[in-house]
Amino acid sequence: MKNVILGLLLLAGAVACNQSQKDSKKELSGKMPKIVFADKGVYDFGDLTEGDTIARQFKFKNEGEFPLIINNIQASCGCTTPEWPKTPIEPGQESSIKVLFNSQGKRGVQNKTVTVYANTDPAYTELAFRVMVNPRPDSSSVSSAK
Repeated sequence: MKNVILGLLLLAGAVACNQSQKDSKKELSGKMPKIVFADKGVYDFGDLTEGDTIARQFKFKNEGEFPLIINNIQASCGCTTPEWPKTPIEPGQESSIKVLFNSQGKRGVQNKTVTVYANTDPAYTELAFRVMVNPRPDSSSVSSAK
């Protein structure tokens, strides 16, 4: 009988400890760094001519209670280059990610993404943009128009 009571007490203690861990994780999760971008949805650069490079500062704020650390950023193609802060972003602080798009060799509608990996929950956030790349006017037609 002592063994049964001891087993029940150990089981109750384990359940209480597990619930306490779940509560702690939930409380901690609510305080995690939270990256909130000013731009919502897909940013539209509009039209540009093939060969041009454009840039955009995607502004964000850390709305969590711990410092935000951006670990890495990956672009969907080599035509897109991100630049980001390498130092922690304190709670309430604002910063930005610079995204450069080089349209060389691109034509038509371009839909690109930039994935931001940070110490957030979830562990990544995606930025998306589109741009319409118009062909560069043919130099032979320009010289014949003169």
